[in-house]
Amino acid sequence: MRVTISGPPGSGTTTVAKLLARKLNFELISAGEVFRRMAKEKKMSLAEFSRLADTNPEIDLEIDRYQKELAEKKDDVVIEGRLSGWMVNADLKVWLFASEDIRVERIARREKKSIEEAKKETKEREKIEKRRYEKYYGIDIDDWTIYHLVINSGYFTPEEIVEIIIKAIEGIRD
Repeated sequence: MRVTISGPPGSGTTTVAKLLARKLNFELISAGEVFRRMAKEKKMSLAEFSRLADTNPEIDLEIDRYQKELAEKKDDVVIEGRLSGWMVNADLKVWLFASEDIRVERIARREKKSIEEAKKETKEREKIEKRRYEKYYGIDIDDWTIYHLVINSGYFTPEEIVEIIIKAIEGIRD
């Protein structure tokens, strides 16, 4: 069983993917973690690294290629990343979303920034990523029609979202 978890920054994809993988005893592949690690290695903020990725297609291509290759070799895996649903042939594709205010608050808390700074960086990051995905892959990130399950993470705890996903998996297996 391959499950992808995708969504915009601050929607809870990494948290939900980690919890789901742990609960199902599945391997976790996280593009977001790879992106954050690469930014940290270059001593850049996510917004700065996102701008660099906008001018250097190899960054996205490397992350996406790595994720896809690894996921295709696995049977029981949770794949987390903005483009996972587009890149990986999965049994269940999940899109998480939340209002901008909720997402920005989460990002500010996670990255220990002001709400204003997080909002500015998030808007810029999303704009740049949307342009990159269209340019590199012809993907409209706002097209949710490829997903089997769309969940507003502003209304549920990560644990509740995991339970919803598990119910969907049980439905697929039956």
